[in-house]
Amino acid sequence: MKIGFLPIDNRPVCYTLPEQIAKIDESIELFLPDRSLLGDLTKYADVNGIFEWLKNLPKLDALVISLDTAAYGGLISSRRCSDSFEEIREKIEKLKEILKEKNAKIYAFSSIMRISNNNINEEEKKYWNLWGKKIFEYSFNFCKNNGENPPQTDIPQKILTDYLNTRKRNFEINKIYLEWQKEGLFDTLVFSKDDCAEFGFNVREAQELENLGGFVKTGADEIPLTLLARAIQGKIKIAPIFTEASQKNLISNYEDVSIEKSVTGQIELAGCEVSELQNADMLLYVNNFKNHQGEIVMKRPTEPFSDVWNIPQKPYMVADVRFANGADNSLVNKLFEKGFDENFYGYSAWNTSANSLGSLICGAKVKFLAKKYNDKEFKKLEIVRFLDDWAYQANVRQTLSKPDTTELTTKMKPFEKEVAKVLKTEFEVKYFFPWKRLFEVEVEHI
Repeated sequence: MKIGFLPIDNRPVCYTLPEQIAKIDESIELFLPDRSLLGDLTKYADVNGIFEWLKNLPKLDALVISLDTAAYGGLISSRRCSDSFEEIREKIEKLKEILKEKNAKIYAFSSIMRISNNNINEEEKKYWNLWGKKIFEYSFNFCKNNGENPPQTDIPQKILTDYLNTRKRNFEINKIYLEWQKEGLFDTLVFSKDDCAEFGFNVREAQELENLGGFVKTGADEIPLTLLARAIQGKIKIAPIFTEASQKNLISNYEDVSIEKSVTGQIELAGCEVSELQNADMLLYVNNFKNHQGEIVMKRPTEPFSDVWNIPQKPYMVADVRFANGADNSLVNKLFEKGFDENFYGYSAWNTSANSLGSLICGAKVKFLAKKYNDKEFKKLEIVRFLDDWAYQANVRQTLSKPDTTELTTKMKPFEKEVAKVLKTEFEVKYFFPWKRLFEVEVEHI
């Protein structure tokens, strides 16, 4: 099967993770643009170069595409880009012509611009460091009151106008994509929303898109992987099993639906079926939380996993979402004590619950339906996930004061030995901080 894949940006979870998953099945040919064409924290993607890449792709069975990359140069640049509505529309009309010529099933996604509740401008416009929280509050209160009696604010009018115009531009572009969907251009079109609150411009825009017939999904970075899973033909019956069954109605950090709805939504969008235990092809263990989701890097504790873990007797995967941005050490210790057999189909604990679930289900589906299964590549994927999600995010990251690869490499050694032992494989890796910050690490096999 030949699949084209245009990522959101050049981060490892966006660029190398889909590549690692696809390699589990040697019958899948995944075509990615050169990484240098994609955007990062400060650089926009080379959109003209992306268009040339798209034009020159061979005949494909499917194409998974980030519309934010094609329109604005990436997810982050969709919030920063100063191009006018007319300039963006001209760009995406060129994209439409290219996509029509591909004659492949197209699985596309576009973001609904988020509203961060902080004064950090690392991924936002420059003025966010002074006015981010107040813009969030303005958005929340404006929408809570249904736009009646706009709230008083001291946000400078020039800044507020710029922000609202950027939102309006992106929203109008999303409505164009919706028209393309109705014309039959896309097999699947997803509008993604993340960092959601109860009220806000993003929530209102999501509702408007749904009213117009659009499909909206909580999440962001995992959606291309969920769509990759959807593009792979074959349905798997998946039974979710929650470690805290009475708490599955709780909502994860950065999301606006219960963990149960997040799980079922990811399964269904991946082209799989939510099943009862007795009829399932595969089990999805969800290490969910009591009372609230923890977050190690934010020093927000939660009660760790304390139950007994026994190796399941049928294919299973583990979504470790008790904490955001990293693993539950208690669960990982118990998994490692029991070890893994041929029924193990993957582990994930990166960033949000939706991020973990979407990427995990994609890898498990590829392995389960593989026509030419490669066990070595599956183990490589799991090495990366345990070293990133468990070793780095839940442990080593907390001991670093800055992105120092030498210090990181030394501190990761004991964890590498544990992973090698439990996965029964030898490996050598090296580490990078691709965006020169502690938030993400890249684990590369040597």
